[in-house]
Amino acid sequence: MRVVSMSGSLRENVGKKDAKALRRADKVPCVMYGKGEQLMFALNQKDFQRILFNPEPCYVSIEINGVKHNAMLKDIDFHPVTEIVYHADFYEYSDDKPIVMSIPVHTSGTSKGVMKGGKLAYKQKRLNVKALPANMPSEVLLDITNLDVNQRIRVQDIATDNYAILNPKSSEVINIVSTRASATATDESAAE
Repeated sequence: MRVVSMSGSLRENVGKKDAKALRRADKVPCVMYGKGEQLMFALNQKDFQRILFNPEPCYVSIEINGVKHNAMLKDIDFHPVTEIVYHADFYEYSDDKPIVMSIPVHTSGTSKGVMKGGKLAYKQKRLNVKALPANMPSEVLLDITNLDVNQRIRVQDIATDNYAILNPKSSEVINIVSTRASATATDESAAE
């Protein structure tokens, strides 16, 4: 899993005036919780680009006054008009306790159904995964080579090693949808 390093400073005052002053200085008011008491701090606005504009999930290593904290982005608020980061919540995790993250779904191989003219449809592009931080996958990779038209992969069909998928077991993740081209190919093969 990718780790993004950030450096922040503790907030001296907490409140609306202080938050507005931080935003005018291109800083983002943040809070971190999870271990012990909450930490109120500020990060640079530009540092969030490495987290927000990359589809891969990541951990965040935040250094505040010389102390490193291992965390993950839990929630983020944007300004309604300018869409700059307004506030961010981080969760400080422990290496021995499981965490939950939204992990992207990717496919490998070429489906038999797609070769016949079917269309690959993602029913869920991300899955909620629970695992220890060291075992958290950066993606859920599904082999679709054996999928034919109108076949699907459900959550219960996904083999997991050191993590658990929290989505309902019967929910579809990927489906090969029938199209006119695949229906024509099926009719031609049946006629022969």
